[in-house]
Amino acid sequence: MGIIVAGAAFVDIKGFPDGAYIPTGRNVGQVKYIHGGVARNVVEDIANMELRPIYLGIVDDTPLGNDVVDKLKNHKVNTDYVLVRPDGMGLWLAVFDANGDVAGSISKRVDMTPLLDLLEEKGDEIFAQGDAVVIQCDMHKDLVKKLLDLADKYNLKTFGLVSNMSIAAERRDMLQRYDCFICNQQEAGLLFLDDYEGKTPAELEAIIADKVIRAKIPSMVVTMGGDGSVYADADGNHGFCPPRNVQVQDTTGAGDAFCAGVASGLTYGKSLGEAVEIGTMLAASVITSNENVCPRFQPEELGLEYRSEN
Repeated sequence: MGIIVAGAAFVDIKGFPDGAYIPTGRNVGQVKYIHGGVARNVVEDIANMELRPIYLGIVDDTPLGNDVVDKLKNHKVNTDYVLVRPDGMGLWLAVFDANGDVAGSISKRVDMTPLLDLLEEKGDEIFAQGDAVVIQCDMHKDLVKKLLDLADKYNLKTFGLVSNMSIAAERRDMLQRYDCFICNQQEAGLLFLDDYEGKTPAELEAIIADKVIRAKIPSMVVTMGGDGSVYADADGNHGFCPPRNVQVQDTTGAGDAFCAGVASGLTYGKSLGEAVEIGTMLAASVITSNENVCPRFQPEELGLEYRSEN
């Protein structure tokens, strides 16, 4: 049994300046090619907690696609249901500033609808193996609905994460079907048609506590970068988790590790507040390295009630 993660795989092309980044100038630095994509990152981070997740995704029929699958297998991700298709992966081109933050980016999305045929054929087989499912909720609406329907059929917890909030915000009605929806401060503003820039954690906590009740979202977590994260549920519980005090190397992947920690915590015995603390710890472990994934943890180190069948 394990957490199912459904979403796109990307290749990230990342540029790091040797000094201060000058947007209109020529910047000397380093360029790296790294396996990425929100869902692909999340499934690898879950695997690094020794939780044996299942990945539903698509890769290219190229050496790059093979590399993505091989790396996930090495991390003990179940890749039996990964499809291979021409032009099956997205691309993310990003330039970072001297603080490790994204200064600008462009991404190429990928068509994930071939997963619908896979779910028609093997959806029951896949979801019968699941403890929960993490869904990239800005994929094609029919695909997201199919994933949620299968989760309901097998009584699995559902977690929503987002790559493009502009698309996800068009499906506000679907948010009521996730046990927990996870996003960042800017994305929350897009979702609720407001600007939360400059809000303090206390102010945003009060806002989200009100919004989840009004929108009938079971629970929601909003990350605030260096200011920590806030959370709330439809029963009126809410709180704030401060960030870890660490030296930032690269913020890429921190949000994905956070999602992995929250989803794993809620799946395997933790309260919402405790799950957010796990997510915060994993995010901190990512931004202190250049690998963009969390290091290895054993479930018992995180207090997770997980038993592997392997």
